[in-house]
Amino acid sequence: MRKFDTNVQYLKHKVLCEVARLAWDDVLLENILDIPKTIVPGKESTMRCCVYKERAILGERVKLAMGGDISNPNVIEVIDIACDECPVGGYEVTNACRGCLAHRCVDACKFGAISFDHNHVAHIDKTKCKECGACAKVCPYTAIVSRKRPCQNACKVKAIYMNEQKAAAIDNSKCIQCGACVYQCPFGAIMDKSYMVDAIEILKKSNRNKQGGYKVYAIVAPSISSQFSYARLGQVVTGMKQLGFQDVIEAALGADMVAMEEARELSEKGLLTSSCCPAFVQYIKSAFPSLVEHISHNMSPMAVMAKYIKDTTPNAKVIFVGPCTAKKAEAQLEEVKPYVDNVMTFEELQALFDSRDIDIASLEEGVLDNASYFGRIFARSGGLTDATTQAMKEQNIDFEIKPVVCDGIEACRMALLKLNKGILDGNFIEGMACVGGCIGGAGCLTHGEKNKAEVDKYGREALEKTIGDAVSVLR
Repeated sequence: MRKFDTNVQYLKHKVLCEVARLAWDDVLLENILDIPKTIVPGKESTMRCCVYKERAILGERVKLAMGGDISNPNVIEVIDIACDECPVGGYEVTNACRGCLAHRCVDACKFGAISFDHNHVAHIDKTKCKECGACAKVCPYTAIVSRKRPCQNACKVKAIYMNEQKAAAIDNSKCIQCGACVYQCPFGAIMDKSYMVDAIEILKKSNRNKQGGYKVYAIVAPSISSQFSYARLGQVVTGMKQLGFQDVIEAALGADMVAMEEARELSEKGLLTSSCCPAFVQYIKSAFPSLVEHISHNMSPMAVMAKYIKDTTPNAKVIFVGPCTAKKAEAQLEEVKPYVDNVMTFEELQALFDSRDIDIASLEEGVLDNASYFGRIFARSGGLTDATTQAMKEQNIDFEIKPVVCDGIEACRMALLKLNKGILDGNFIEGMACVGGCIGGAGCLTHGEKNKAEVDKYGREALEKTIGDAVSVLR
């Protein structure tokens, strides 16, 4: 059964899988140079102009699968040599141009970038064009179009630009590490760094020292319910325990804890922006620094749950598994680092299963049942708002919540602009950088509207029907 949305994801998976196999067997450094030849064994290229370039690019993918450039703090990196097949882009005149007499495009251009040939067809001088779009707006035939690269279209915070070699580059001061560009690049030229090798090392040491050593706990994001569609969730849990995890715990339980605190904080402050999505929080810090004071003081469900585990379990190690590339950056924050030892995506978890030849579809079902419906629906847009509203009811908080649910970073931008100007009709901004919420994260195996239905179904299966019932087990 198909495990991935695209062939780019499958190629990435093959690299991750080979790196993981070697890491489990303690032979990574000895065989790293052979990985590209293992994936492309013959003399014929399957995707590029020649097998040598294809292997060179695979070599760069291997480096990213082992942690990437440690001097670059961003968890998203560009493979320069893989970024060479997209057109330069910008505004172009199509064959819909009729060479009309009005020449509105020339009048609209303030930079003298448009001229006409002997057939009266318009042309744009790229050296003069500022890409303002004025010409496209006035053309009666819509003959002038903007052909941005897929990565630029995907990046709604304008962190991607073209360098002197016309390859994509990332402005770290603007990047929120959401990974939208990673998923949208048709050539896989942009990837998130993987810290999977470190996770394997944590698991290996735990298995070697079972007596008196540390125990490794997995915290799984509630969006896992919409992933691994070829198996049941209980089988995924069993597979993770076969990898060496002591136990698998829901981040949704941390979401229940956050909802309770968020409700109280909102009622006290009267105005709040959510703090569960690290990409959204980073966007506020980089693009709207004057609004930082309104960010909820609560850590994310991942960090809250990890802290609880560390506080109550001696010698515990915590690995978070979810859909989010920005979580990898969050785990490096000083306030989170003591609690979260590693972050993996669902893509990387699939690579671990395959690297150990674990067919999860054939396993017995384990149990993952210690969170409420409301904690579980944090995975989709609107879920945090529903949970916070419910938490107010359960705590008898007399406060009228006026939520502004932002589905995707563009919606977040509009809400933050209104808040910045004092015209926001609301007192609680739920910000989700990925469209759909966490179920749209770049590290998902599958993306799509069906994922929302799976999350809601998973929520309804929760044994704990109220948030209070869920968090009571922690007291």
